[in-house]
Amino acid sequence: MPFTVEPVGHVRGGREVVEDDDWGAVTAAIELADGYPAEALAGLADFSHAEIVFLFDRVPPEKIETGARRPRGRADWPLVGIFAQRGKNRPNRIGLTICTIVGVEGRTLRVRGLDAVDGTPVIDIKPVMTGFLPRGEVREPAWAGELMAEYWDRPAEQ
Repeated sequence: MPFTVEPVGHVRGGREVVEDDDWGAVTAAIELADGYPAEALAGLADFSHAEIVFLFDRVPPEKIETGARRPRGRADWPLVGIFAQRGKNRPNRIGLTICTIVGVEGRTLRVRGLDAVDGTPVIDIKPVMTGFLPRGEVREPAWAGELMAEYWDRPAEQ
């Protein structure tokens, strides 16, 4: 059954171009949409991190993936289904990132490490609570660790 989701805000600042790596140093703001008062962010600054749910709005419908592909198109990584990776070309184009809360000012949430670009529609904002984090060991295949090696921070130049 189809449904409609309206943005609760938009990303302001940070990067203007989609890039694969080095998102850890990116600082951006999430400005609440009209109709959301500053009180909607009340208490959020007491948390260290927030989960930001957003729309990969720059992915055109013809680029949507529904089957399997090699992450980043790399032939040395396995063919895996779209639901076994976090690529932007997903069926509903929904992204999710846990970022550091830098501060809250009125109707604006400032974050670091949000891998969404300027203008991106934000669908939801949730505080990170330890009770919702994974319980038990987290496992992942080797290719996922390789993919993430420089995603947040590039190694210092030698």
